[in-house]
Amino acid sequence: MPSVGDNLERFAASFDESRDFTVGVEEEFQLLDPETLELTHRFEDLKAALEPRMGAFARGELIASEIEVCTGQCNDMREAESDLLDKRIGLFEGAADLGITIGASGTHPFADWKDQRILDTPHYRKVEEQLRYCAWRNTTFGTHTHIGVRGHERVIAVYNTMRCYLPVLLALSANSPFAEGRYTYLHSTRTQLFTKFFPRCNIPGPFEGWDEYADYVETLFACGSIDDVTQIWWSIRPHPLFGTLEIRVCDCQGDIRDTLAISALIMALVAKTAADYDQGKAMCVLNSNQVEENFWRAIRYGLDGNLIDFEACREVPTRQVIESLLSATEPFHGHLGLDAHLDRIADTLSGGNGAQRQIRLYESSGDIHAVHREVVEWAQPRNWLPAGGDRE
Repeated sequence: MPSVGDNLERFAASFDESRDFTVGVEEEFQLLDPETLELTHRFEDLKAALEPRMGAFARGELIASEIEVCTGQCNDMREAESDLLDKRIGLFEGAADLGITIGASGTHPFADWKDQRILDTPHYRKVEEQLRYCAWRNTTFGTHTHIGVRGHERVIAVYNTMRCYLPVLLALSANSPFAEGRYTYLHSTRTQLFTKFFPRCNIPGPFEGWDEYADYVETLFACGSIDDVTQIWWSIRPHPLFGTLEIRVCDCQGDIRDTLAISALIMALVAKTAADYDQGKAMCVLNSNQVEENFWRAIRYGLDGNLIDFEACREVPTRQVIESLLSATEPFHGHLGLDAHLDRIADTLSGGNGAQRQIRLYESSGDIHAVHREVVEWAQPRNWLPAGGDRE
């Protein structure tokens, strides 16, 4: 069996051999009873039905009422869009054949965590044994975006700066204002639940370089905290098995166009940050307290709030921060093929993201069940496929 040191050498090599700005997307969906819209324990049935079409790209994610669907490692956003469309359509078609409805938001608004079943696999039995209550409470659904970054020292530098953008990305993607039958007044209840319950799951600190990161990982292995590098569940992490920087902060999105827009913004920010590093420019690196303060503001207020510009010691409307980032990354939009996807963000800033739309519905109806039925409807392919269902 390889030693920890051998693994870390292999991890470094995976980044040195990686390609810049590949993209992969993972989405976690709710499995619902079509009549009640309650979570239903049908993962094993759906996984078996999807196996011929998706294979390992449809997989379990802790509880039996959830499924994760992933793209492959795509060369660019155009390829990612095609792959994501095929995977989503396959999921919805396969689920419909089994009488399962798919939900797409960061939390289920009225499910009881005590009713959920942990998947009976060696991996998830071990997670449950280690985390117990923390695992039981995790009925959350997110979107993870992987962007390829070449070079093991370079990925740490990019990671250090990308930490600063996590609150912005969370605010843009916020889509979970309800949990356990209550309006929580949080725009991303998923983030509050997941990051506060799971260990090694919040905003990690910066590292001076690869060696400091590797020493930390080696210590966790040596002291028995982890036996797999993916048990570091940070909201952003270098993923040494894929040679990517993985952004794990976003809520699941109902409309695939929002998933693609958020992933495109992530790619633009990674590309700009990597270019700044390559050109020897000064890199923004906030400490964990600073990022955490903005992270809380994004959890609580989403796009309705302000973030702190710590350099200027002032508040800035979150919408304005997003517009500034779009402007700052504009030189990278064209050659990375991001323009069409990033145009969607203007619609979100004017019309509202998932959390804002849900809150507006709840404030007019007071009925969480009715809101969730609308959320389920938003996720249906007929609402985000091009006219006539033409995917070309």
